[in-house]
Amino acid sequence: MNNKERFRFEVIERTLNGKFTNRQAAARLKLSIRHVIRLKKEVEKKGQAAMIHKNTGRKPANSVPADLKNQICRLALTDYRGASSQHMSELLAEHHDTHTSSRTIRRALKEAGIPGFLEHRKTRRFRRRKRRPRQGELVQADASPFAWLEERGPEMSLHGIVDDATGKILGLYFSLHEDLNGYMNVLMQMIENHGVPQAFYADRHTIFLSPKDGKLSIDEQLDGKTVALTQFGMMLDDLGIEYIPARTPQAKGRIERQWGTYQHRLVVEMRVAGINDIDGANAFLPGFIKRVNNLFEVAPEEGESLFLKPLPGKELKRIISVRHERKASGASTLSWKGRTYQLLDKRGAVKKLKPRALLNVLEMLDGAVRAEYEGELYRMKVFEEKKETQALCVEKKPPASKSHKPPADHPWKQWVKRPEKQLA
Repeated sequence: MNNKERFRFEVIERTLNGKFTNRQAAARLKLSIRHVIRLKKEVEKKGQAAMIHKNTGRKPANSVPADLKNQICRLALTDYRGASSQHMSELLAEHHDTHTSSRTIRRALKEAGIPGFLEHRKTRRFRRRKRRPRQGELVQADASPFAWLEERGPEMSLHGIVDDATGKILGLYFSLHEDLNGYMNVLMQMIENHGVPQAFYADRHTIFLSPKDGKLSIDEQLDGKTVALTQFGMMLDDLGIEYIPARTPQAKGRIERQWGTYQHRLVVEMRVAGINDIDGANAFLPGFIKRVNNLFEVAPEEGESLFLKPLPGKELKRIISVRHERKASGASTLSWKGRTYQLLDKRGAVKKLKPRALLNVLEMLDGAVRAEYEGELYRMKVFEEKKETQALCVEKKPPASKSHKPPADHPWKQWVKRPEKQLA
């Protein structure tokens, strides 16, 4: 059985054991209740075999005969050597009265490991998606690695967010690589200058989407487990912004096409301005954004904007920050990057923490580090233990004795004449 069949069997088996109702099983399998009842009857009769598709192991009725495959491969290596699949299809119909599609020939050659001639991937055609009618309904985000400074500086990645309805640039920021810090900066620019959008459209980069997404085991899915949000995903969730993953670059073509414009205009303008480093490039971007928006921004179909009002500054800084979960020790301290810290409130007093209480250390965009505990932010101070005096820790030793020479008139040096013994 494949994973889908195994998952379906697990759910039906639990339903038969009374752990799931028919309605719960139907919701989990996305089937009707009547179909779940039919599957239960089949499993009771046949067991796991009821979940296996009836065509499993059978040879398809429209499969290509082995003799025809051998003929195609033999002719591709001899008489029709160098012919494309389409040309071979025409030659087989003309000279061998065999009508075979070019796709069948291409598949047979691929299975045999024979390289095709003039085989090119067919260009995928995408239906042009209509713009969203209102500003803030959908924004697109991406990053473009490029030699933005040409030979004057390193290759950098330009992070950007554009509005789908108007094509307006909402934020641009340079980083050496596509990273979380770059997307945090453009997110901050967009919210401060325009507001909070309704939906955020970006690719499936691990900055936005956990690599474990869609890879949970059957047991984990049955237990109701979900994939944890990434750092950026938590920011969008706190802001109430829906994240929509794009599966192809063409799906977010609004911003993909703008990279070509920037790679011409921005490169030339920074060269003329004499910009040679990343700090100067980021300082140049606000003026560039204003000029490009004046040239290329289009009017939305509907006038009402869906951007919500920006949050207060302190709250926005708290949300757009990197979070690290920590546990408090019994001494109201926490460990962070190899050091021990205490929390200080607004008055500078030490905040007492519950033992093993959970709290977050926040790294903000401006470089500040704060601790979040019970919904409040606190400054962090390095905890220094009081050291006992050395006199209490070190054993006292008696002073070293000095040699003393008594003076000449000392009683010990006086000679005493002993009385002679008298003879009886």
